[in-house]
Amino acid sequence: MARALGAMGADVAVHFATSAAGAEAVAADLRGTGCRAEALQADLLDLDAAEALVDRAAAALGGPLDVLVNNASIFEHDDIRSATRASWHRHMVSNLQAPFVLIQRFAAQAPEADRSAGEPRARACVVNMVDERVRKLTPEFATYTLAKAGLWTLTQTAAQGLAPDVRVNAIGPGPTLRGARQSERHFAAQRAGTVLERGADPADVVAALRFLVESPAVTGQLICVDGGQHLGWRTPDVVGLE
Repeated sequence: MARALGAMGADVAVHFATSAAGAEAVAADLRGTGCRAEALQADLLDLDAAEALVDRAAAALGGPLDVLVNNASIFEHDDIRSATRASWHRHMVSNLQAPFVLIQRFAAQAPEADRSAGEPRARACVVNMVDERVRKLTPEFATYTLAKAGLWTLTQTAAQGLAPDVRVNAIGPGPTLRGARQSERHFAAQRAGTVLERGADPADVVAALRFLVESPAVTGQLICVDGGQHLGWRTPDVVGLE
């Protein structure tokens, strides 16, 4: 996504928590294409660091930010029986509270809508990475799912509250990259089990990002890039009973 924004002509601040080498490699790639790019460290569980990140990024790039992608996330397993205060805190802060703080600070420094052509046209936008599971609830990954559901609600209410100056949308990926807990076989079966019998690839997520950044009439929307996983319907209460 960072590389795609660079290809669209943006200067890019690449945030990382601990993956310094990876973030710097992406920034170096972007600089090689003529973009201005900086890798910036921040622990988003520290809300002061999260809030400061916006101003640090703007200073590094030499001006106000006009695109914010909230992609950082903690994704750890728990359920209603095993969840703890610690797992609640980690998922809620990383997936909901930190994005709230970042959006708030981003909006404060974002350029106002362009009104030169009559109707206002937002010059700033936020894209929140949610998860298709907010449309297909399960009891697994309980506190993560609650946090992502909150982020989807934040997407809608922020779109209302920040219009017409800032557009706010979301992408809900499905099976795209194999998780650390997954075998190759399980990941392949998960992708094959979607409505389209395929998952998504990074290029599909990038295409959704590009569409949302370039669509001035779109706000408050969630695009599920998931092979139709959120539409899965072949459950025991339906199959064979019609």
